[in-house]
Amino acid sequence: MERAAAESDYAEALTKSILFYEGQRSGKLPSSQRMTWRKDSALTDGSDIGMDLVGGYYDAGDNVKFHLPMAFTVTILSWSVIEFGQFMDSDLQHALEAIRWGTDYFLKATSKADVVVAQVGDPYGDHDCWERPEDMDTPRTSYFVDKEHPGSEVSAEIAASLAASSIAFSNSDSDYSALLLSRAVQVFQFADTHRGSYNDSIGNATCPFYCDFNGYMDELVWAASWLYKATKEANYWNYVKENMQGGNIKEFGWDAKHAGINVLASQWAMTDPSDSNLFIPNADQFVCSIFPQSPTKSVSYTPGGLMFKPGGFNMQTTMSISFLLVVYAQYMKAASKTIQCEGFVADPSGLVSLARTQVDYVLGNNPLSMSYMVGYGEKFPQKIHHRGSTMPSIEEVPEHIGCRDGDAYFNKEGPNPNVLIGALVGGPVKDDSFKDSRSDIAESEPTTYYNAPFVGLSAYFKAN
Repeated sequence: MERAAAESDYAEALTKSILFYEGQRSGKLPSSQRMTWRKDSALTDGSDIGMDLVGGYYDAGDNVKFHLPMAFTVTILSWSVIEFGQFMDSDLQHALEAIRWGTDYFLKATSKADVVVAQVGDPYGDHDCWERPEDMDTPRTSYFVDKEHPGSEVSAEIAASLAASSIAFSNSDSDYSALLLSRAVQVFQFADTHRGSYNDSIGNATCPFYCDFNGYMDELVWAASWLYKATKEANYWNYVKENMQGGNIKEFGWDAKHAGINVLASQWAMTDPSDSNLFIPNADQFVCSIFPQSPTKSVSYTPGGLMFKPGGFNMQTTMSISFLLVVYAQYMKAASKTIQCEGFVADPSGLVSLARTQVDYVLGNNPLSMSYMVGYGEKFPQKIHHRGSTMPSIEEVPEHIGCRDGDAYFNKEGPNPNVLIGALVGGPVKDDSFKDSRSDIAESEPTTYYNAPFVGLSAYFKAN
């Protein structure tokens, strides 16, 4: 039986996908806070190392600030604004606020010369408790990298986020944009000069949660690409060309940047024939490998049409790849380019159509006719794996709820009391089934980096 396609409301999805970030905020919340069940939290972060590290984002359903995925989130939010900000209308201001909540924090985390704070919060202490962020009494340990204990991947991703956001703010706040760019230059210099992985320096805290499996060279090249886009200084472009290694050209996410580098750099390579063979064939190969009819697919598809890679937490794959397809389609269109894949031709409209099927699936055009964005549509995940969402707001229950006292709320049958509007969850498994269960982390947990590419995608489809 064929299901009737639900009509996606991309404008509503855009608004809600940005609003989600207010639910992930750490620190002192502003009077403009719209997700009002969240309150101030983690107001002494950084005090253990004599720094002010109040602010930033909790990465997912826990209360730890992991800076590698947080920085990637800010980079992609910035890229969304750079490419599609003109379609965001009144949501552009909120998107910039979401970016600034991250960049203000990264300016603090990089305020000491040759030191980059890489994480705040002991993950084991945090994960052993089911506590509202406002009640947190777990160790808020600050973990940093320096010359003797380097962390090139986290430092370079922070540099990338600062460079990309400097472009996003260039029209609305030139002074802030200049500050972000100058800090990006410094942090990149540190990341490149003192090379090494944060797995070795602070792996006891970052692993296995956000262990770097792809090495740090992709982050260094990614950061240099964003610095070139922000400055147009030839030394950064040369760095990209000299240091671009093979890697997995079909991967893109908080860990692996290769496909993103090839797409980003292709914009300049398309206008410079001498450089085209470095990036464009790889970007083309990546695109060809995404189409369902490709004989060399790098993803599979569920029976209902969702892009899928094994390993859980699939929403990152779906959203990040779809975002690259739409961005690359714009670059191809500008260069009047099509791609000859094995057995078919991929043109810009084909890339956009494929990405649209993914966004529509997530918004409800799927076998379960449910949205995988919390608070969007009539049917959406009710029991997401998220501490603040599962427990009553401190407006409702002002008394402290201790470490394991939250278990009673985790185990409740009914829906979460606080709706984390706009959150994308990990999503269904390969047969399109979905367990709406707090204990199924891979399917029901939201993260900041699922939403970031979706912000750009929904803005584009709202207007196109």
